[in-house]
Amino acid sequence: MSEPSLTVDLEAGTVRPSPAYRRVLLKLSGEFFGNGRVGVDPDVISQVAREIAGPVKQGVQVAIVVGGGNFFRGAELSQRGMERSRADYMGMLGTVMNALALQDFLEQQDVSTRVQTAITMGQVAEPYIPRRAIRHMEKGRVVIFGAGAGMPYFSTDTVAAQRALEVRADAVLMAKNGVDGVYTGDPRKDPAATKIDTISYAEALQRNLRVVDTTAFSLCMDNRLPMIVFGMEGQGVARALRGERIGTQVIAD
Repeated sequence: MSEPSLTVDLEAGTVRPSPAYRRVLLKLSGEFFGNGRVGVDPDVISQVAREIAGPVKQGVQVAIVVGGGNFFRGAELSQRGMERSRADYMGMLGTVMNALALQDFLEQQDVSTRVQTAITMGQVAEPYIPRRAIRHMEKGRVVIFGAGAGMPYFSTDTVAAQRALEVRADAVLMAKNGVDGVYTGDPRKDPAATKIDTISYAEALQRNLRVVDTTAFSLCMDNRLPMIVFGMEGQGVARALRGERIGTQVIAD
């Protein structure tokens, strides 16, 4: 992440910081879309769409991976007796519903979007094609990835890391509900847990800090892709997209 420079808007007569990122991958959890309930919460999605719209209009190229936990969680369903791969496919369909909802609210903010899915469903989305996704972002469109990896047993955290690498993002931004970074322990259970400002992937894995899927950590570590883990409260998404120093930075070294 580079230090932000200044951009002069001659028409508005203002000077504002230039975005710190050229292109980023933002991961949004399914639980966020439902605001803790089953289904989607229009007020919550409208708010995050407004937060995304500002940095996009400043020139940040944004791709988004959405979870589907507000509809189905394959791992949990499999624990109740459902065959795991079938449960995971149901979860993938939930991510597509979230992707379409976010697309609608982004376009209400005059942000051009495309939804790409790993499972072909031509009537509602494009197939996932990395080069096409990059081209969309170069044209200022937000690309929303749905249907996970198109295969069972992969978390959307892992998909976020994989998509970030394929579209050549500068960083992967992991938005979290109820926690504003990586802590030494679970802050909801351990009052002595403290927030970590910067940590290496190797140390996070060694200390078994499970705020993000370990496979996602490993992918980013092996490819030296920085990750920012941050909370969504207080305009967290907009601040992260603008490159402000929030949450926890996870780095290769």
